[in-house]
Amino acid sequence: MASGARGGRGALTALHLVLVWAAMAAVTPAFGFGLLVSGWGGGAGAAVLLAALGLPVLVGLLAVTALPVRAVVPLCGSRRGRLGWAVLVFLLGTSGVLAGVAAYSEQVDLGSAGTRIALAGVPYALVAAFFVPGPWVRLGAVAVLAAGVAYGGFIGPEQARRHQHEAEVARYRERPELLVLGTAPPGMQVRRAVVGPAHFSVEYGPVRRGQETGYVGLGVRPVITSAFQCPEFVEKDVTCAVDVRGEMRTVRSFPGGERSVTLGRRHGGVEVEVSSQSLGEPGLRRLLDTLHPLSDVELERLMQEKTISH
Repeated sequence: MASGARGGRGALTALHLVLVWAAMAAVTPAFGFGLLVSGWGGGAGAAVLLAALGLPVLVGLLAVTALPVRAVVPLCGSRRGRLGWAVLVFLLGTSGVLAGVAAYSEQVDLGSAGTRIALAGVPYALVAAFFVPGPWVRLGAVAVLAAGVAYGGFIGPEQARRHQHEAEVARYRERPELLVLGTAPPGMQVRRAVVGPAHFSVEYGPVRRGQETGYVGLGVRPVITSAFQCPEFVEKDVTCAVDVRGEMRTVRSFPGGERSVTLGRRHGGVEVEVSSQSLGEPGLRRLLDTLHPLSDVELERLMQEKTISH
């Protein structure tokens, strides 16, 4: 008889928790969506009015789910007790739902839309389980709660960050043939890199911040002509020449004796140009001689330093 009584109590407890989960999974998402729509369309007043009308209904629905365990859960033995139980379950369960919404807003994967709707009822059933006498039900609730906190607070966010990082790398790697980098000249480092739909540009500057003298620009684009060609008509104080190796050299002179040197070279299936007013032609040629595909390590460093952008 005792085992039969325990089996009956277990069945009632299971029915009770399933009812709590099913009821809140059905109404909570709809109620939350209604609040959002009413607040969007009618302002805060409309949302407050809907909340004032809907919250008593939700608490009353929870109180109904406690009827099967009136003889099992001491707090649910009276109408007043069931109402107090329903308020507590609603408040604590809603805090769990809000925690889930916060995790989802941080890109934590909570499954499909159907899965997220089903998960909306879990916090309420979990809170209800803590009111059920007996160590095994509460131990199970603690285990589920610990798993949820671990996933929502640690595992899920880490997975979201990893997936976001992988997606960002994939965006940069959409045109891998353009991602060509030269070793920074002595005393310089990559200050900025920009990945475009059909170009890749890099700015080299002094290692020491605040020291803005010295600049080298590198630009990479797909091959658009059969060979480098100087313009038929060049501006005054500009000289251009293409050597026997097919490399183009352009020099622009400025008042005061300063000049800007630009060297162009084919590298695989792309055209690369480097230019500078401070680094001489030998230094620019050394930069061209160190051209290489942007490695994963280099890309990772540029992303960590927030030096590269789209």
